[in-house]
Amino acid sequence: MELEWSYLFFFPIILLPGFILFFSKKKSSKCSYKLPPGPPGLPIFGNMFELGTEPYKKMACLKEKYGPVLWLKLGTSCNIMVVQTAEAAAELFKNHDISFGDRFIPDVNLAHNYYQGSLSLGRYGSFWRFQRRICTVEMFVHKKISETVRVRRKYVDNMLKWIEKAANSAEKGSEIDVTCFVFLASFDMLGNLILSKDLADPESEEAAEFFNAMKGIMQWSGIFNVSDIFPFLKFDLQNLRKKMARDMGKAMEIMSIFLKERQEERKKSEEKGKDFLDVLLEFEGTGKDEPAKLSNTRSKY
Repeated sequence: MELEWSYLFFFPIILLPGFILFFSKKKSSKCSYKLPPGPPGLPIFGNMFELGTEPYKKMACLKEKYGPVLWLKLGTSCNIMVVQTAEAAAELFKNHDISFGDRFIPDVNLAHNYYQGSLSLGRYGSFWRFQRRICTVEMFVHKKISETVRVRRKYVDNMLKWIEKAANSAEKGSEIDVTCFVFLASFDMLGNLILSKDLADPESEEAAEFFNAMKGIMQWSGIFNVSDIFPFLKFDLQNLRKKMARDMGKAMEIMSIFLKERQEERKKSEEKGKDFLDVLLEFEGTGKDEPAKLSNTRSKY
């Protein structure tokens, strides 16, 4: 009886790789277009174990054998096209930019559906093009950048003061984490350009919570996630989805508070310079290829 139960237990485990291989081949057989050349890889795992600890060196070696455009497969569904020459990149971005305009959404970035309203994470489409257009016009043109010189200078000066203070208080021969100060200054600078707030101010509890939540979001986004290359594993084995949902929820909650504060300030009609948040609140679109108004929830575009 014990032997029979052991067979029943191990039988599905033995068949699982076969089912995965069968369905992955069935899916790939539907592909009607020709893919770039690349190493064949292993069943299920693809080229995961071929890249080593320095993937860029391995890809450079594969370029000699397969050419400047390389196709790699990681896991059961993560496909990567590597472009390794300027000529191939120019061909891609000039003539095939729309075909490759979409992007893969990592599992952790699905938290709270934030990617749907994010320029950096969102899928390519009319709403994404609208976001790019409004950011270009209101933030990245030469005139707008020139107007931020005073703000940028202020936070560069703050960064230098922080580094000097840390150097004076540090023990002789000890290291100073300059990257931390650069990050804090950049975060505060962006906070002032977009929200007119110091987001890394240690004296503000609200700003400190927002800063810590954003640090968590960047940390969880940068960790290799098994669920991205094996999407059938929906168990959140590394607990990344849960952590991202926690920190993303906190950041969105605090951002909603900032938004309500700004809306109350605008009701008082106080004269002050406009920042990017004011531009978004005042926006009025056509409603055709762009939303008629923007809100703190995801647009249907």
